[in-house]
Amino acid sequence: MNDFEPGRPVLLRGGTVLPMDDARSVLPGTDVLVLDDRIAEVGRDLVAPEGAAVVDASDGIVMPGMIDTHRHMWQTAMRGYGADWTLTQYFVWYYLEHGKNFRPQDIHAGNTLAAIEALDAGVTTCVDWSHGLQTVDHADAAVDALRSVPGRFVLAYGNLQQPPAVWSGAPEFRDFVNRRITGDDLLGFQLAFDVTGDPSFPEKPAFEVARDLGVAVTTHAGVWGATSDDGIRLMYDNGFMTPSNIYVHCASLSADCYHRIAATGGAISVATESEQSAGQGYPPTWAIRAHRIPVSLSMDTSVWWSGDLFSAMRSTLGADRSREHLEAQAKGDTVTHSSLRADQVVEWATRGGAAALGRSDIGSLAVGRKADVVLIKNEHSPVSFPVLNVYGHVAFQAQRGDVHTVLVNGRVVKHDGRLVGIDLAAARREVEETVEYLRATLGEEEWRKGMNPDIPESKVLDNPYQYTDYQSSATRSGATAEA
Repeated sequence: MNDFEPGRPVLLRGGTVLPMDDARSVLPGTDVLVLDDRIAEVGRDLVAPEGAAVVDASDGIVMPGMIDTHRHMWQTAMRGYGADWTLTQYFVWYYLEHGKNFRPQDIHAGNTLAAIEALDAGVTTCVDWSHGLQTVDHADAAVDALRSVPGRFVLAYGNLQQPPAVWSGAPEFRDFVNRRITGDDLLGFQLAFDVTGDPSFPEKPAFEVARDLGVAVTTHAGVWGATSDDGIRLMYDNGFMTPSNIYVHCASLSADCYHRIAATGGAISVATESEQSAGQGYPPTWAIRAHRIPVSLSMDTSVWWSGDLFSAMRSTLGADRSREHLEAQAKGDTVTHSSLRADQVVEWATRGGAAALGRSDIGSLAVGRKADVVLIKNEHSPVSFPVLNVYGHVAFQAQRGDVHTVLVNGRVVKHDGRLVGIDLAAARREVEETVEYLRATLGEEEWRKGMNPDIPESKVLDNPYQYTDYQSSATRSGATAEA
């Protein structure tokens, strides 16, 4: 008998609970009871219902499932391939040269692996920024993959091979929406496209489609060399900046554009590992905080970076604090108190994501909320103790290997560090087939070239201090001293 068969009550016993309430409370020695898909009780010494599965959460941290608001899940089949890319090389590879080679089954393979990976890392809700949907067959494959994994997902429909006005206006797209987007609580829907800044605003029809469907738009904004202030101004002037919008990156915008986002109520998805490495601009949390814009976190794509929000929290704190120190020291000053704190990034990884998605029923642990729950506990790791600053431990010490138990919608999908009811071997076979196909399609030379971009020639600075001169000087000094 499966210890965690659907519908069985689950009691997480005696953990340190982070409910992610307004006070950012820490509740030691606290139980969380899950009945069906909801949190039924949070408190000490709760009575376990008859037949409940009891999970020992002592010495562990119980927190809401994390929420990633921007991940190109279809690219996960190429994990790590672009580790040395710049954003330019990413655009060339996917947009101009090889993105068109992905078949529906390749979208399915990437989405399946990404969905499993998210759950394994305690990410219970993930926005699939799915801009590889060249046809509705690709879109059907993406949804089939998401449906096959017991997580909570949002399909953000996009197509990098066509202008958004074209694919969003096609009859087959509307048919897809009618067939596949049925209001299921575990599958949300957005439109995903970028605004280039063309004064004719060719993206306007796509915004009108989103308005007609009553769905949010997620867009890469403030990406250096790609999407600029002009795109934000066009959205604002045409009345398409709404509270449901999610603006991704926003790393190279003017203060005027931040004001527009703040005034219209949208949220920004920060992908710090991406912004630090690819070149969208400096991770903008310092500016976002100044304008009091809601923040969520995201990982972007596993073709470059990791797929867990522990990395997002850690890198976001590091980038924000690095900038603060750098700016202060440039003025001959010293930072004595950090502005961005660990509890803030943990909130961005949970409640921040829920707010961006317009979901008040996830992202926190309270009676009546959806039971998306993560237990961080690793009895085999010396890093699991002591836990003194709980939020600091989550942000700086924990990692995906410390995710002990995960529940989504009340269902246990990981326990004791192992996935539950998920066929990882099948996902591996599917991804291997995709990699083999893409490698054969590109040819070995092109495949290796794409993975190993040219290294630009660098100039080595002339050093006026030569060791031989120092050694000669030291020898002469010694001889003088002896004399």
